[in-house]
Amino acid sequence: MNDKKTNNLRRGAWMAVALAAVVCALVSCGRKLPSSYSQSKDLPAIYPDYAQATIPPNIAPLTFQMNDGADDMVVRFSYNDDEIICGGNEAAPGLKPWRQLMAAAKGHAVVVEVYARHDGQWTRFKPFNLFVSNDSIDPWLCYRLISPSFVTYEELTINQRCLENYDERVIYDNMLCSIEKSGQCINCHHFQAYNPERMQFHARQYQGGTVVAYNGKVKKINMKNDSLLSAGVYPAWHPQLNFIVYSTNKTHQSFHTIDPNKIEVFDDASDLIAFDVERNQVTTVEKEKDELEVFPCWAPDGRTLYYCSAHLEIPDTVKDRALATILKTYEIKYNIYKKDFNPQTMQFGPRQLVFDAAALDKSATLPRISPDGRRLMFTLGEFGVFHIWHHDADLWMMDLETSETAPLTALNSADTESYHSWSSNGRWVVFSSRRTDGNFTRPFIAHIDEQGKCGRPFELPSRHADYHRQLMKSYNVPELVKGPVTVNPRRFAEVLKTDGEPPVEYVKQLQPAR
Repeated sequence: MNDKKTNNLRRGAWMAVALAAVVCALVSCGRKLPSSYSQSKDLPAIYPDYAQATIPPNIAPLTFQMNDGADDMVVRFSYNDDEIICGGNEAAPGLKPWRQLMAAAKGHAVVVEVYARHDGQWTRFKPFNLFVSNDSIDPWLCYRLISPSFVTYEELTINQRCLENYDERVIYDNMLCSIEKSGQCINCHHFQAYNPERMQFHARQYQGGTVVAYNGKVKKINMKNDSLLSAGVYPAWHPQLNFIVYSTNKTHQSFHTIDPNKIEVFDDASDLIAFDVERNQVTTVEKEKDELEVFPCWAPDGRTLYYCSAHLEIPDTVKDRALATILKTYEIKYNIYKKDFNPQTMQFGPRQLVFDAAALDKSATLPRISPDGRRLMFTLGEFGVFHIWHHDADLWMMDLETSETAPLTALNSADTESYHSWSSNGRWVVFSSRRTDGNFTRPFIAHIDEQGKCGRPFELPSRHADYHRQLMKSYNVPELVKGPVTVNPRRFAEVLKTDGEPPVEYVKQLQPAR
């Protein structure tokens, strides 16, 4: 071998060793705990506030920052001999060491020590715990991202986020079908039994319709029919059978100038219908002249349908029913009802009262049943149906075996708690809350044990601690699913741009599954 080749090989080997040394230095580079500091008796003021939260073992790393603009911070996460030390402008543990720590601490508590530097002086704050549950959470969360402004309402998406890391993807972008003169609005995404392969959502206005994706098929449904009050609105896909119960609603909005609740969304009429996805047939489930039925929800065994209904009497002689409803806004109180269902005959029984909110001078909405069928979670407010705009709205829980009902004080805040959903194992709930600033809804996650006791909720973690402070969008209708939706957003758009299926056929009763 000549000298030139030898020198090149030596140079290459030296560069490889040098590069490896740099990589090792980057990987092993970490922060050290301050050796000199003052001790505080207070917990650190951090955002998001994760102190004493119960977390899933498969959750993404919890990043946070000091709320008071500290010059620097160092944080130690530890369980026995396992530890992560990180810091800077924020505490941001790496994904791999975080997963190792979660695996080691499963069923136990991780201790979090926070050191912050102000004007050259370090302070060690009172440590807090992160309780790592034995119960995992479904790996994906779906939601709408929408601006809290009616000027830019078209700029919205349905997104999905992997809870095990920070991967976020768009399921459908509303702007894919909107044009300058004709806009579109998407709402009410929903899944059958946490299955991402069976999904539906609505598109209103331009090229509107209901999109149903199941078993690799994507269809656009035209649910307009003379026998129906409206197309389907709020959905509840039967947990085993391929049909969906919807409420049909005549919905209106009024805007306040001095009321703390900026907007009032209300119905002046609503019914319940059932739609057979395979046969493209629809029928009426509940239709009472003086009742406003809404928010259907199935029990996990598929044999009981829960929903909400309010009594509203408006004489037929009244020409403007919407205005008459506005004048009764504060009188409209929704109760929770149920109807038995026979899957063999596809017949529903008479309605039965489950929770009499009106007797408490309250209004109950958004019923959701735990996967074991034991508990009913719902939102309770002073009046009305659209509690996401009501600052007084709280989450409540009913034990369906004992009928014991109480507010979920461990989850509620001084501001709005509204949309919520259970995990498939029944050990977690995710809910929308305005507790951070009173304007934007953010997803919060909480553990619920076998006795119905709630752990301290925590905000959906982000790659950077201040992400939600910078994001000018609200999360709407958070739903947990077992995997990602794989249909491409443009595929949904292509289907919406077609005429879709023939209009639904109205029948007196749906037929049993084939």
